[in-house]
Amino acid sequence: MANVLSKKFLLSFLLICLVLSPPQARAVITFGGNVPKECCNGLKSLIVNAITTADRQSICSCLKSLAMTATDEQVDRAASLPGKCGVKVSFKISRDVDCTKVK
Repeated sequence: MANVLSKKFLLSFLLICLVLSPPQARAVITFGGNVPKECCNGLKSLIVNAITTADRQSICSCLKSLAMTATDEQVDRAASLPGKCGVKVSFKISRDVDCTKVK
């Protein structure tokens, strides 16, 4: 049950992020630049609400899947978002992260 709720939360967050600032968020990942406040707030909310290991592993898996279809530069920019937003993420955003080891 918790895993289903976690996935619903993650999908809801991603949908909100896409609705609130899609051009800016895409531009930051694609071209670099300043991170929109809405994007940082969404990331902070996601991390704060990821209270279980399953939550964090789901987020990791989702980001890893997205990284698999992105360019190296896009992955690097995505990996820099937590630092730019002042958010600590318990795993590296990359194609080769082992999400089963995320605690």
